[in-house]
Amino acid sequence: MKWRTFSGQAIESNLIQKVEETIIRETSMGYKLKLCIGTDSRVCGNIIEYATVIVFVREGRGGFMYVSASNEENKLSLNQRMITEVAKSIEVAYSLCDLLEKYNISLEVHADINSDPNFKSNSALKEAMGYILSMGFVFKAKPDAFASSYCADKAI
Repeated sequence: MKWRTFSGQAIESNLIQKVEETIIRETSMGYKLKLCIGTDSRVCGNIIEYATVIVFVREGRGGFMYVSASNEENKLSLNQRMITEVAKSIEVAYSLCDLLEKYNISLEVHADINSDPNFKSNSALKEAMGYILSMGFVFKAKPDAFASSYCADKAI
């Protein structure tokens, strides 16, 4: 996966190395960090565009994010697309687990799935929640899933 800052600057180094450098820099400046990872998608004709974000939340002081974007052919149902979003987030979260444990940084995985049963995406809620929780991650869905619902949405 290719990563960049939200402003578009490419991240040339290995993601784990870059996240570690970021954690060291931010904590040395006195910030208490939490990471939130989320993915959103958009269907454009026969293509699905995905954006996965790592949001660094400076508790009480805002935050910033790293973004990775990808595309694939649109051959998925809505449920399959929602679970693919979750899988992309889990892949990133899993790769950062050891690092976050080393620095005692909390992590949440956000799913762009509505907790309101009146929305179509809600049909994937139980499966997504089970997937994320079974991996040992903290789960958040809409309206609390800002990493996927707002940050990744803006990055597509």
